[in-house]
Amino acid sequence: MELKDYQKAVNYIKSKIGSIQPRLAIVLGSGLGVLTEDFENLITIKYSDIPSFPVSTVSGHVGELLIGTINDVPIIAMNGRFHYYEGYSLEEVTFPIRVFHLLGIKNLLLTNASGGINLNFKAGDFMVINDQLSFFAESALRGKNLDEFGVRFPSMSQIYDKGFSEKLFNIINNLTGHAQSGVYAYMKGPAYETPAEIRALRILGADAVGMSTVPEAIVAKHCGMTVTGVSCITNMASGIEQKDLSHEDVNDTADKVKYIFKTIIKEYIKLF
Repeated sequence: MELKDYQKAVNYIKSKIGSIQPRLAIVLGSGLGVLTEDFENLITIKYSDIPSFPVSTVSGHVGELLIGTINDVPIIAMNGRFHYYEGYSLEEVTFPIRVFHLLGIKNLLLTNASGGINLNFKAGDFMVINDQLSFFAESALRGKNLDEFGVRFPSMSQIYDKGFSEKLFNIINNLTGHAQSGVYAYMKGPAYETPAEIRALRILGADAVGMSTVPEAIVAKHCGMTVTGVSCITNMASGIEQKDLSHEDVNDTADKVKYIFKTIIKEYIKLF
């Protein structure tokens, strides 16, 4: 895509939100859209109405852009994201992140539902992401570099902002008494990982695994945005428990913890 394609989306969104300048962008993962209940002065834009925007096809991802205030902070949220396994290119998957950058948004919070690899984790935990693995996927920056967004060879030595991550960890710990922190591994999906793959990822240092977030984080870092990430551990990964995994179980666990998740995010928003 060219810069003009991103700019068309930006212009359309600006035509709907006027002079509102969000301070924070949030990507809501599977089953975590409950935050939408707390918006004030809400403006809703369907993805299908935004030029060049992909459309969500997965259960638990509504497919709309939400703009409004929470705790008097103007924010923009994606109620549903896009995944490589849906058939989209990574350029399409990360399209909204570059749009947010062009909208002048400096801060990004990525949320997801993920499988626990760390044996000290349990379903329902929240893990602040401190680093990531993506050995087995193409780069979200593959192809022509658009210098308007960032340099050809960006450093990824500190993708997730340490200061904001520590504050998010403390918020989770204060509210639940049981915060986790760790490395998120990205796998392309849509099949869940095999037990052998999970054992390999554990050896490589991963604490949780999922099918999103990493491409968005790389592109946001490329754009110079401040990035924070949190995973809701909705299940233990393949081979840890003797049962098959399902997307329904992921959504069920996310549903059980959705109100504490909402409280965590609302407290985090106060930082902006």
